[in-house]
Amino acid sequence: MRISDLARAAGVGISTVRFYERRGLVTPTARTHSGYRHYDDEALRRLKFIRRAQRLGFTLAEVEQILELPETTDDFGGVIAEKVTEIEQRIHDLGRVRHALLELARDGVQEQCPVVAALAD
Repeated sequence: MRISDLARAAGVGISTVRFYERRGLVTPTARTHSGYRHYDDEALRRLKFIRRAQRLGFTLAEVEQILELPETTDDFGGVIAEKVTEIEQRIHDLGRVRHALLELARDGVQEQCPVVAALAD
């Protein structure tokens, strides 16, 4: 598929595909004589993975480490442990915000907004 088809299928812009290509995360399988890039299904799978991982809070550097897993298996455990710790903290913070929002819905705004109080701690 051409770059425009890949971008459309992954729900990103062509410039995003080019950016990831420059970073070595997505690679065209071929180029036509006129220079058009062609990508296979693996490129689409990788592009969808990258976008989903970023939405879940992974940095692009972390995504690169994950995609290079076979080459960097020694360092991968540290990345996982750090990400798990970060996710657990976010879950904890989201739980506090959820509780504060439920309190706000039930009681209305009191002296201090409970959402602000939950995030300030």
